[in-house]
Amino acid sequence: MAEQYKYINAYIDDQRANGKYSFTTEGLHNQLGVSENALKKTLQRLKNQESVVMLRRGFYVIVPPEYRARGIIPTSLYVNDLMKFLNRDYYVGLLNAAAYHGAAHQQPQNYSIITEGIALRPIKNDKVDIYFYIKKSWNNKDIIKKKVDTGYINISSPELTALDLVSYYNEVGGFNRVATVIEELKEVINPDKLVETVKQYDEISVVQRLGYILECILEENELSNALYSYLESIGYYPVLLRPQRKKPENMITGNKWKIVPNVKIEADI
Repeated sequence: MAEQYKYINAYIDDQRANGKYSFTTEGLHNQLGVSENALKKTLQRLKNQESVVMLRRGFYVIVPPEYRARGIIPTSLYVNDLMKFLNRDYYVGLLNAAAYHGAAHQQPQNYSIITEGIALRPIKNDKVDIYFYIKKSWNNKDIIKKKVDTGYINISSPELTALDLVSYYNEVGGFNRVATVIEELKEVINPDKLVETVKQYDEISVVQRLGYILECILEENELSNALYSYLESIGYYPVLLRPQRKKPENMITGNKWKIVPNVKIEADI
């Protein structure tokens, strides 16, 4: 057992030397040819020492000494390897993407990953808080490769991030928080890129809501005018600002976005 433990320690050291902070049991089997029983016992020993953390069955994160007090390394250092292990295309989105783009006023409490396919269970414990949100598709032109210490991760562009924040308003803490983040994010949103992004976005109602927030709440005219020009070219219908099961009898909007303001929004800046 001592020999097996030494080999696995050496393997983990090699991973670190190659800029990796994660490994899989499949990789260990292929590299070392150890028995299932020996591997299980050795990994349990490493877990007890808090030098590795199992995130999903078969996927482990290495915790170097400098991160032992925290118990885990930053998610950005292993998210790309995790999604390869899960065999999913992905991008980091919502508040996390907004923070990468400089909108750090509202610090995210969890790590939001947008992916496709069937739903994935969140990874949530005392060390990790990762949520997966399912989307049918997205345009790869709206995904940015962000440099991190272990390589690159996929994050949504500022334009896609703004749209997703409106779409997933409930998951990020409500429309007040959405408006607050977009207030910071708008500085890095390009009007032309925003229009190109909305052309590929599935929900026109989200575009209307974003336009309403930009103009009527944040008084941002350049971006809202770009959105309005696009909406005029395709036609659109009245929608509620905050979706609800029962629509009111009166769907009078009183604004060019055809938004029924059934909730009051106040940006916290």
